[in-house]
Parts: sequence; C-alpha cells; structure tokens
Amino acid sequence: MSLTTPQILIFAILVAMMGLFLWGRFRHDVVALTALLACVIAGLVPSGVAFAGFGHPAVITVACVLVLSQGLRSTGAVDWLARSILPRDAGRITTLLALIGLGAALSGFMNNVGAMALLMPIAVQLSARLDLAPGQILMPLAFGTILGGMTTLVGTPPNLIVSGFREEAGLGQFAMFDFAPVGIAVATLGVLFVALIGWRLVPARKSAAGTGFDTGTYLTEVRVPDGGKAVGLTLRDFEAEIEDSGAQIIGLVRNEVRLTAPHGLRRIKAGDVLVLQADVDALAEALSVFGIQLEAQKSAADEKDAPADDASEKAPHKVMAEAAIRTAEKVEKTAESDESDQRDEDIVLRELAILPGATIAGQSASDLRLRTRYGLNLLAVSREGQQPQARLRKLKLKSGDLLLMQGPAEMMSEFINDTGCVPLGERELRIPDKRMAIIAGAIMLGAIGLVTLGLLAAPVAFALGVLASMVLRTVPLRKIYTTIDWPVIVLLAALIPVAGAMQTTGAADLLARFLVETIAQSNPIAALAVVLITTMFLSDVMNNAATAAILCPIALGIAATLGVNPDSFLMAVAIGASCAFLTPIGHQNNTLILGPGGFRFGDYWRLGLLVEAIVVVVSIPLLLIVWPL
Repeated sequence: MSLTTPQILIFAILVAMMGLFLWGRFRHDVVALTALLACVIAGLVPSGVAFAGFGHPAVITVACVLVLSQGLRSTGAVDWLARSILPRDAGRITTLLALIGLGAALSGFMNNVGAMALLMPIAVQLSARLDLAPGQILMPLAFGTILGGMTTLVGTPPNLIVSGFREEAGLGQFAMFDFAPVGIAVATLGVLFVALIGWRLVPARKSAAGTGFDTGTYLTEVRVPDGGKAVGLTLRDFEAEIEDSGAQIIGLVRNEVRLTAPHGLRRIKAGDVLVLQADVDALAEALSVFGIQLEAQKSAADEKDAPADDASEKAPHKVMAEAAIRTAEKVEKTAESDESDQRDEDIVLRELAILPGATIAGQSASDLRLRTRYGLNLLAVSREGQQPQARLRKLKLKSGDLLLMQGPAEMMSEFINDTGCVPLGERELRIPDKRMAIIAGAIMLGAIGLVTLGLLAAPVAFALGVLASMVLRTVPLRKIYTTIDWPVIVLLAALIPVAGAMQTTGAADLLARFLVETIAQSNPIAALAVVLITTMFLSDVMNNAATAAILCPIALGIAATLGVNPDSFLMAVAIGASCAFLTPIGHQNNTLILGPGGFRFGDYWRLGLLVEAIVVVVSIPLLLIVWPL
C-alpha cells in the first residue's frame, strides 16, 4: 500500500513520540507538546486549532475531578470512610479485601491517583499489623485502584478521552455508568484475585524511600463534646479505638484538675479534656475516630492572666504541646470583619524551626500574643533533650525548638519573616473537619448526580462542583490550581489534536485496515481482541491517557472497516488503557509505590501479567454481550 506524504509524516512523528515515551528521558507532557508542535510545523494540524485541546471536555473534566478529589482528601472525608469500612482485628485476607475493595470503589468516583495517594499511608500502617512488607500491600492496592477506575466515566482520564472521541464521531458521549457493566465485573474479579492469591506473588522488599523527617511525638489536648461518641466509654476502651493511630492517653483534665496517668477504667464525661500523645501524622486519625476536637485556645486576655501549670506531670523527652482550634474565629466570622474572611481563606498547618538568633527566642506564646497579632495558633512545641515544665502558653521558646502552627497562609509567612523561623520540608498536615467533609462529599455526589441524570454535561457539572468547593472553602483557594496535575492536562490537550491529525490524514484508517486484514483476518471478534491487547501493551510502556488518545481513532476506523458497532471497540480501548500492570511507568499509581515498596522495574510483571490475562478473558465475552457487534 502506498503512503501519502502527510501519512508518512504523522507516522514518523508518532514513532518518534513513542520512542521518547519509552526512553523516559523527557517528561510525558514535554514529549506530547513536542509532537503537537511538530504536527503544526509539518502542516498536519492547523495553527488556529493547535491548542484547542485545552478546551476539550475531557481535559476540563479531568482537571475538575482532581480538584474535587482534593476536597475529599483535605477535609478528611476519605479518612472517615476508611475507618468505617476497614476491619480492625481481621486477618490478612479480610483486611486486604476490604482495603483493596475500598480503593477500587473510591477510584470509581474520584481520580484513581488521588484514591491511591489517600490510602497509601493506611496500607503502610496495616503492613506492620499484618506482618507483611509494605510492597505486599501497596502493589495490590495500586492494582485495585487502577481496576476501579474503569467502572465510571470519571474514574480515570482514558474513559473521558474515549467518551470525547465518541462524541466527536457523532455518537454522543458515554453516560456516567455506561462503563459499569463490564468494568465492575472485571474490577471485582481482579480485586478478588489480587486479594486472595495475587499478593503472594509480590516480592517482599524493604522500602527504598526515606521515611521523611521525624519531629517526635506531640502532647495534644482534645475536648470531648456533649453527646460525643466517647462519652461514657472507659479510657481503656477509648485507647483501644485509637490504637491503630499510634496515639495514647497520658492524662485527663476534669474541672481544671489534671490527672496524671488516670486509671484505665475511669469513664469519660462530656467536657473532659484528654491529653493525647501522638506524632503529627497520626494526630488527624486520632482526632477523627470519635469526632472529638482540639481544645480551643484561651482568649488572649485569659492566656496572659492564666496561672502557670505546676507541671507535676512528667513530659516525654521530646515534646510538650497543647492544641488549639479556631472555634472562636468561626463564631466571630459572622460578626463583621474583612480580617476573618482573610483568615478563613487559606488556613494552613506548618511545622517551623526556630533558628539561632531568632527574635522569638526567650519569649512565650503568651508574650508574643500570637492570636491577636497574627491570628495564629501555636498547637505544639517539640524540644529535643529536655522536659519542658511549663504549659505551652507560658513556655519560653528556644532556638532549635520545633513549632506546630495553624493560621492563615499570608499571616504565617509574615510571622516567619518577622521572627526568623524557617518552615520544615513540606508534608501533608491536616486536622479533620466533619462539617467540611460532609460538604465535600455532598459536592462530589451532587456533580455525579447531575451527570448521571443527564441534567448537565460532565465538564459543566464538575466545573460547577469546583465553583461550589471554592465558595464553600472545602479546598483552600491557594490549592485550587496547585492540586491540578498540569503535566497530565498538557499531555491530554497536546495529544488530542495529534490524534485528530491521524484521522484527517487517513493514517488511522490505514492502520486500522492493516490490523483488521493482516492480524485479525477480518474477524470482528479477533479484531476486538487485537485492539484490547494492543491498547494494554501500549499502556504498559507509555502513558495510558496518551494510549487512549492514539488508539481511539484507530478503533473507530476498524469498526467502520468491518461495519460493526464502534462502541465495542471504544470500550475495548477504555478497558485496555486502564490496565497497565506490567511496569512502573504505565500508570501513575504504579509509579507512586515504586519507592515506598522498594520495587525494581521487573517486579511488576509477575502479578501484572496474570491480572492482564484475567482482564482479557473476562472482558472480551462481556463486551460482546453488553456491546454486541
């Protein structure tokens, strides 16, 4: 068959692009943008539509879903869900089934990379309890979240890309749950296999990633609210519930009287203040188990006049702390000021270190009047090698102390500049907010409902959800844009016009005819299997979104050549693009676990090959039933 000059050019660009993807020297978005510009220079893509991909519905929807996923994450909604579903004292199989099943379910309704990032800390924590290497839980979880993404329209970017190509072909978009009949069956069998058998095939390796910096444990005071679930429980029962978080009760304050090492059978009353010892990463989980909240800091005036603690309690060697929340500010928010609006806009948690010569050395939080001057709360102080003998508000700070601070981002920066403190390495710190978690969950469900009922198109519905998140502050405004994975957005936006060039030059039809006539021998079922397996293979060696964008026009061309239902082939592309299990580079979830699991490049195929075989065996018959040729 003879090739035209445009076809030769587009094939040359595609081969070069795939080669660069496989080489891995340059980021995927850089390669995709290079391919797009090469197409423009070669005259394959008109310059006027070169960047039209940035307005493509799939690109807009992916960006919006990433923002809404951040809302579920930052408010603690997924943490609450994990605690509600995961068994506490079950064995390996039951725990793995619950964790991987939860990951798959979450991936259906939020970006599967976000779901994986949320559950990774829980998986690592469970590995110690189950006496497994972290990787033996992380790889099954990663595979489960990848499988779960194929069940709905918004679960993974390839589904949105496939839906976009269907609309451009004049067939309309896929509905929210059109992917479910095949996707749920494949995901269910895949999750069962991985949880029951597959995890045994994962090599037990030590983590190659660092554990991050350690600031020791914090002493944190939390108040039991009226009607709280903790009321009436014994301290022993309470500790049993928060045991997984690594926190423990070391004191109790009742009627302003502090009890050191209270008896485990003492019952908790409303208004009690429990003194918890926990590291900063476990603090959020410990707080949210019973819906308890950090003890509100006293007003500035009370703080100044309050008597110092007699410090009869012996503090741990590294830390003495007292936690605070902004309850007072939230009440005052309705009153008036622009100041409160500013505070509520960007509330952050930061760990700061006091440098030698810092101006705050030798002063206490009470002396500094942090709340009145900066609107900040000092939640904790970590001090190496000494046992602080004063309450936090009266503790004289020293160089080398580590401070856990909460407040508006702008005022935090001003405090850092004024005092000579430096922020520690960035890490995720959050205190769960039940009210905001409910709002974030309602926004996500509302957007999904609008799409499911056909009231709004997916990009509009999820953009409306992002707007609601911005207005209701479930995602801090400063994170609205930083939470979007821009390399993925650029990748998608650049490849959509490239895929269009494959169609306009006739290259997609030419390749489709080759696959149908030479490999599938004009057999529709064989052609369907070829499309599925080809997509799976390419997804393993290059980005899955890029694979979907390239294979969709080919799939449509094959269906047209054979005169069969194009939906069968588009669904095969969607499934194949969601099944990158052989390498750490095919899907971001595989990449996420590479370091924490201590994996090597060749560790994935042992389990991944069997999972991909299950996908092929299960999906081909189901595609023929649900989307008949």
